[in-house]
Amino acid sequence: MHLDATLIAQIIVFLLLAWFTKKFVWPPITKALDERATKIADGLAAADRAKSELASANRKVEEELARSHQESAGRLADAERRAQAVIEEARKKAEEVAANIVAQAKSEADQQAVKAREQLRDQVAALAVKGAEAILHREINPQVHADLLNRLKAEL
Repeated sequence: MHLDATLIAQIIVFLLLAWFTKKFVWPPITKALDERATKIADGLAAADRAKSELASANRKVEEELARSHQESAGRLADAERRAQAVIEEARKKAEEVAANIVAQAKSEADQQAVKAREQLRDQVAALAVKGAEAILHREINPQVHADLLNRLKAEL
């Protein structure tokens, strides 16, 4: 064999191998590489979307926290106002009750004073009758002289 024929045979075999590789081997490899690149690009895009969604969710959470903080502060202020109103109302009611108790006590004291005066008048009238009896040495009948005794009570 000649070197030229071997070289030509090798060139033909190389060209056949190159054609076979280009026709049957290379397309599945490029397809797999393209699919892999597409998957990687999709994964990177999904990661970017997830990152932006996470940032959006974090903003929403912060807004929600701020809003709930404001609501709770408002509710706390409302509760404090209501508590102050309840305290003020209870204080007013207590003052009214105290005033009523004082008024009742005054009224009761006045009634007891009037009653004591009446009893004192009755006792003074009885003493006056006894004194008059002693002076006159005779008995004065309280039932007969009731009008006289009532006038005496009124004068005292």
